[in-house]
Amino acid sequence: MTQVRPMRADARRNYERLLEVAAEAFAEHGENASLDDIAKRAGVGSGTLYRHFPTRQALLEAAYVDRIEALAGRAEALSEELPPDEALAAWLRELCVRTIQVRGMKALLGSAVTDGSTAALTACATSMKGAAARLVEAAQAEGTLRADVEAIDVLRLAHGVATASELANGRGEQIDRYLALLTEGLRPPEAKAARGAGHGSGPAEGR
Repeated sequence: MTQVRPMRADARRNYERLLEVAAEAFAEHGENASLDDIAKRAGVGSGTLYRHFPTRQALLEAAYVDRIEALAGRAEALSEELPPDEALAAWLRELCVRTIQVRGMKALLGSAVTDGSTAALTACATSMKGAAARLVEAAQAEGTLRADVEAIDVLRLAHGVATASELANGRGEQIDRYLALLTEGLRPPEAKAARGAGHGSGPAEGR
């Protein structure tokens, strides 16, 4: 069996510095940030960058996989703090906000919820779909989410909400409005009727 040789200390420092600079560059310029500029800012040659990360996608994945895993982990925390429908809405909001704030994550998250074509993306996709599935199933059990909705549906819709909000003004100021429209549309008819009756009972009693 082939054993993986540990990195030398200087190679490890270069690797970590490249990841740090890449995360900043991708956040600022998106997934098309200049790799040569990243290498220069990290204080290494382009050859060193490509030895660690043979492709742009490899660097993008390495820079953001930990953040995506952390975002997936937020689903469990929110489910412990909030009712199922509120936990799902809050998590989708965090997902949308991060997608806009950290520009490089948008492409990676988009890939993660489509094909998961590499090992890192497969790990991202598994984490994100698992997180979404837990929230979706809890909301469906509560009766506040349509039974025909799947985890991949809400992930793709959230990606669309982030894109639409970004197109509106580039700063994501429409996220809450668009998410409200989305979550209302995902409610089952009986839940909408119950909400409508609840909103209407107060004024009716007062008349």
